Amino acid sequence: MSERRAILSGSTYEEQIGYARAVVDGDRVHVSGTTGFDYRTMTISDDVVEQAEQCLRNIEHALKEADCAFADVVRVRCLLPNRDDFESCRPLLRGRFGDVRPAAEMMVCGLADPRTKIGIEVYARRRKLTGCAHV
Repeated sequence: MSERRAILSGSTYEEQIGYARAVVDGDRVHVSGTTGFDYRTMTISDDVVEQAEQCLRNIEHALKEADCAFADVVRVRCLLPNRDDFESCRPLLRGRFGDVRPAAEMMVCGLADPRTKIGIEVYARRRKLTGCAHV
């Protein structure tokens, strides 16, 4: 039977809603839609690029807990309420994923908290024999 383990970030939403930041299921890592909240302070910037940077820091922390890194990401999905905000986030996303080239999509949709301007979810695959590549 494969390992299944929940990774918690400390977000109050995880407790209120009943989910985990990430789930490790064997060699697969599923990172929930992650927002730009700083989970230590539960604060969020008004700037979409700063939110995206914090999303990626939050995701990076979850991946490390799962013994993975951005190099192990096979799929990324960006969720934005405002389509125009995506343009300013592109350079940041390219900086993290440009060499990795995961499957990706951007969706325009409403997000639960009106302060949230971007959410990012990723799926990664842990490498069995050599361990995960760390960037």
